[in-house]
Amino acid sequence: MEKLTSPRVIDTILRKYDLHFNKRFGQNFLTDENIVRKIVEAAEVGEEDLIFEIGSGIGTMTQVLSECAKKVVSIEIDRKLIPVLKETLADCTNVEIIQGDILKTNIREILGDDLGKMPLKIVANLPYYVTTPIIMGFLESDLCFERMTFMIQKEVGERLCGKPGTKAYGSLSIAAQFYSDVTIDFNVPSHVFMPKPKVDSIVVSFKKLTEPRIHLESQKLFFKVVKASFLNRRKTLINGLTMNTDFEKETILKVLEECGIAPGIRGEMLTGSEFAKIANGLYAFEASMDV
Repeated sequence: MEKLTSPRVIDTILRKYDLHFNKRFGQNFLTDENIVRKIVEAAEVGEEDLIFEIGSGIGTMTQVLSECAKKVVSIEIDRKLIPVLKETLADCTNVEIIQGDILKTNIREILGDDLGKMPLKIVANLPYYVTTPIIMGFLESDLCFERMTFMIQKEVGERLCGKPGTKAYGSLSIAAQFYSDVTIDFNVPSHVFMPKPKVDSIVVSFKKLTEPRIHLESQKLFFKVVKASFLNRRKTLINGLTMNTDFEKETILKVLEECGIAPGIRGEMLTGSEFAKIANGLYAFEASMDV
């Protein structure tokens, strides 16, 4: 089989199977072999690894993953691509293709007995419209994986890796970094896709923490405080928390004073650890009221 990154080959496949790029599924096929291999390299795929790929497409990255891993299980939402994959991956004996929606799929059932027997890594060229729910779904799950490597919209990748005081920093940054170490691997220009998307992409990797790096009395309250602080970015911390939580302003002011955090600061300037101090302080206040 010729390289699936060739625009000529892609066009031939589309015509043979009477296919059209499906905007609903965010289909953009890579046309650069080097980018595909760089993604697999960033994923640190090894010969003993079990790879779970989201979005097989026409099998472009699946082929390369199969060369490097022990087994690849790939899920594809578009039923029309299944016959294509049977052709393009005919020689890849260690690949299993599943037709389904990742957001409605029990991954443990799909991976079955292989789960736990091999190191699990997750790789994908994610459709932009479902990037956040997929990433957070994996991070919030109890699925034991060593690494996730995703190609996603550049803006979202920068938000996931955002640092306090930057425009990209927000509740998504804190959530992702609460569960994992997040790193940007490299940028991907829009011209290496077919069709060409309107935005550039970025490859981001996640190494899930065995335990969250922040001690929390209540994870639910922590994320409530974080969300409240970013709902109105131009508001001060005290105003954001007063407007978007059920706590009285006097209580919040007292907790902030105990934490050594100025009420006039904006939420975007605080670290995850500082948000944890606030949440733990509010939790202690609630506990004292229940006594």
